[in-house]
Amino acid sequence: MTDTATRDETREAANARAFSRMTGAEPVLRDIRPAIDALPGMSPDLILTSGPAMPFEEYSGGQREALIGGALYEGLAGDRQQAIERLRAGTIRIGGCHEYGAVGSLAGIYTASMPVFVVENTSRGNIGFCNIYEGTDPERLNYGVYNEKIHRRLKYIADVVSPAIARAVRDTGGIPLKPLMVRALHMGDELHSRNTAAALLFLRELVPAFLRRARNGDNDIDAAVQAMTEDHYFFLRLSMAAAKVAADAAHNVGGSSLVTGMAFNCRGFAIRVSGLGDLWYTGPHADVSARLFDGFSEADITWMGGESPITETIGLGGFAQAAAFPLQRYQGGSAQKMIERNLALYRITEGENPDFRIPALDYRGTPTGIDIFRVIETGIQPVMDIGIAGRNGGQIGAGIVRAPLDCFKAAVDDFRHQISNSVLRESNPEEG
Repeated sequence: MTDTATRDETREAANARAFSRMTGAEPVLRDIRPAIDALPGMSPDLILTSGPAMPFEEYSGGQREALIGGALYEGLAGDRQQAIERLRAGTIRIGGCHEYGAVGSLAGIYTASMPVFVVENTSRGNIGFCNIYEGTDPERLNYGVYNEKIHRRLKYIADVVSPAIARAVRDTGGIPLKPLMVRALHMGDELHSRNTAAALLFLRELVPAFLRRARNGDNDIDAAVQAMTEDHYFFLRLSMAAAKVAADAAHNVGGSSLVTGMAFNCRGFAIRVSGLGDLWYTGPHADVSARLFDGFSEADITWMGGESPITETIGLGGFAQAAAFPLQRYQGGSAQKMIERNLALYRITEGENPDFRIPALDYRGTPTGIDIFRVIETGIQPVMDIGIAGRNGGQIGAGIVRAPLDCFKAAVDDFRHQISNSVLRESNPEEG
């Protein structure tokens, strides 16, 4: 057997292990706590944001504005100019969400006092985090806008809404998320751009605890229920945290070429790969096909980060698009196009998810476990469902994006290089 055949068999075995860990994850919501109390390594002077971390001067547009807003919200600076100076000097530090076991939507800002979902993968014990949905206003900190109205909303979420939900979650002893996600896929969600069913199913899990607490005088239950039901996106952050622990369970499997993270920042798109450690492989911005809100054009589209494609990494979102035909009204396209895109993605993934299934495809498991080699061999770009940010901040639409091939090619090249060096070291141990 040739060295190439042996390496291919080794990679196939490693991918099977990573796939098993990913699909075998059992995410359970344990708590909601301030980031400073939940995230390992979080500190008062640290702001987390989406994508591979960069020096402050490399951030631009909405992501830069969100970092400044996060500093002001947390009281790390007295005014905008002081925030900029301290971010430049490194007195206020910047980190990448993934480095701290977290994922962020759009700009993905975490500061020390912000509440986060704490989700445990009970099959392996790893923990993941996602911050709480800010609300319905198109202008939000994670969309690159900060003002007094947004400050008040963030404080309301931190001081009223999140504690009320956290108390109820603790009363339940923990809420398994996978059963809710499985059922939501059968009710028209794909768990990224559409979470309508999942949000209501999650609320149902909390109703008994909410009622008990309301009878005992908890006056914040009304606020919590309103925040959870005022639109259909509350569950997205739970979906992201669940996907994070599943993807992390599959990370650092030696020899595996499966993708365990996909993220944007204002500079471009990036992936990380199970068998390649914590390196990020970067490329240009993704290709966009979107339905924009009235009054906006393609010239208004901008990039300010985003790690919600962690859902696609584990076979949800764009990889379960055929389960969510109602998305046509939100992000355009057609049911037939959704099916065609979904079917193509089976060609670049390790296997079919044993739990996440698509009714329109006769309950076929979603394509799960993106293989960098299959992406390059087929030229099929991973598809993601996302919200579209505007150059002046805020959300201006929704649509699909296709990951650039450049980062997959860079990862494949590095994978082959590392494998070749490994074989060389095994052949010449005295040189290792």
